[in-house]
Amino acid sequence: MHVSVALLLELGLILAVLGIVGSLARRVALSPIPLYLLAGLSLGEGGVLPIPAAGQFVQIGASIGIVLLLLALGLEFSLAEFTASMRHHLPSAGVDLLVNAVPGAVAGRLLGLDGVGVLALAGVTYISSSGIIARLLSDLRRLGNRETPSVLSVLVLEDFAMAAYLPVLAVLAAGRAWWQAIVGALVAVGAVLAAFALAARWGHHLGRIVAHPDNEQLMLRMLGLTMIVAALAEYVHASAAVGAFLVGLTLTGRTADRARAVIAPLRDLFAAVFFIAIGLSVAPVMLVPVLPAALALAAVTALTKMFTGRYAASRDGVGRRGRARAGAALIARGEFSIVIVGLAGARLPVLAPLVTAYVFALAVVGPLIARFTAARPRTRPFDQPHGT
Repeated sequence: MHVSVALLLELGLILAVLGIVGSLARRVALSPIPLYLLAGLSLGEGGVLPIPAAGQFVQIGASIGIVLLLLALGLEFSLAEFTASMRHHLPSAGVDLLVNAVPGAVAGRLLGLDGVGVLALAGVTYISSSGIIARLLSDLRRLGNRETPSVLSVLVLEDFAMAAYLPVLAVLAAGRAWWQAIVGALVAVGAVLAAFALAARWGHHLGRIVAHPDNEQLMLRMLGLTMIVAALAEYVHASAAVGAFLVGLTLTGRTADRARAVIAPLRDLFAAVFFIAIGLSVAPVMLVPVLPAALALAAVTALTKMFTGRYAASRDGVGRRGRARAGAALIARGEFSIVIVGLAGARLPVLAPLVTAYVFALAVVGPLIARFTAARPRTRPFDQPHGT
C-alpha cells in the first residue's frame, strides 16, 4: 500500500497545531473552538501554511465529527423526556424562526438579492450550529444545567425545519417547479417524524443490539448503527446530526454510560477536525470586502439568538443567569449555513463571501460570548446544580 508522505506530514502538522492551541485554550479556561477555527483559517488557501494534500481527509473527518458530536449529546438524555421537551418548546421554535430569519430576509432585500437569495440568507441567519454548540456545552461543563434541555430542543426543532427548508431551497435554486419543492419538503419532514415515532416505539431494542461486554464490540456496533442512521437521515434531506442524536437518545442506562466512555476520544479528535474544516473553507482575502456587512448582520442576529434562548429557557422556569447562558449558547452558526451556500451559491456568487464571513465571525465570537455569560465555577459535567 502506497502511503503519501505529504498527507502524513500535513496530518501530523494539523494534529500538532490542534494540540498546541487546545492546550493554550485550556490554560486560560476557554473552549478551544475559536482557536481551532482560527488555526483552520491559517492552514487554508491563502493562509500562512496551506495543506492541500490533507484537504479531502479533513472534509471527510468533519462529516464524521458532526455525527459523533450529536451522538455523544444524545447519550446524555432519554428519548421520552426529550420528546416531551420538544413538544413544550414548539412556541420557542416559532419565536426562533420569526426573530432570526427576518433579519436575513431583510438583509437580502437590501442587498438586491432575488427571491432565492432572500430565502437562502434567511436560512443562514436562522439556523444555529448543532456541532459547535454540542461541543461548547461539553467544554463549559453545562450538559447538566437546567437550561440545556431548552437549548437542545431549539436546536433539534431547527434541524426539523431544515428538513423542510433544504429541499425547497435546492429545487428553487435549480429553477424547478414549486410543486417539486413542496413534495421534497413533505417527504423529508415525514421521514424525520417517522424516525422519531419508530425510535419511541422500538428504540429500546437498539440497546440490546448494541450492548456487548467488550468495549471494542460496543464501539463498532454503535458507530456502525449511527453512521447508517445518519446516512438515511441525510438521504431524505434531513440532517445527519438528527439521525445521530436520535441514536444517542435511544441508548440508556449502563449501555449509554459505557458508550460515552468508548467514543469520547474519537469524538474529541473528529470534532477538532470539524472545526478545522470550517476554517479551511475560508480564504482570508475573500472576507475583507464583505466584512462590514457581515459584522453588522452578525451583531443583529447574535442579539436575536440571545432573545430566542432566553425565551426558551423562561418556558422551563429557568432563572436569570440560566436564561442568559441559554441565549449565548445559541449564537454560533456553522455547518448548515455552509450547506445553504453550496445550494444557492452558484446562482448568487455574492452570497458565498458574505455568508462565509458571517458564519466565521459568529463561530469564533459565539463560544467566547457563551464562556463569559453568567459563567459558573468549572465543575464536573454532572455535578452542576439545577436551580438557576
